[in-house]
Amino acid sequence: MQAQNEVDVNVANVNFEPGCRNNWHVHHDGFQILLVTAGKGWYQEAGKPARLLSAGDVVVIHEGIKHWHGATKTSWFSHLAITKGTSEWLEAVTDEDYTKLG
Repeated sequence: MQAQNEVDVNVANVNFEPGCRNNWHVHHDGFQILLVTAGKGWYQEAGKPARLLSAGDVVVIHEGIKHWHGATKTSWFSHLAITKGTSEWLEAVTDEDYTKLG
């Protein structure tokens, strides 16, 4: 069995209440994979339209892509986040931009 300190990815079970989202961020020296497990949520890359996500969806985020993800206004949202490398946290997603989403 391999020791946990030899695994160089982080796996997190993330739950967002309705209306909750994280800040814009970028992953360096790696990537992130989101495996949606429940609810409805948003994923958006800078300069692109937001994508509505639901259980079973998978998002692969390559190094250096500025993005955010979170719940819709009316639904809880859960995903597993598999992350290699480091995350650089940036500015908040504005209420104005978030409320424009469906």
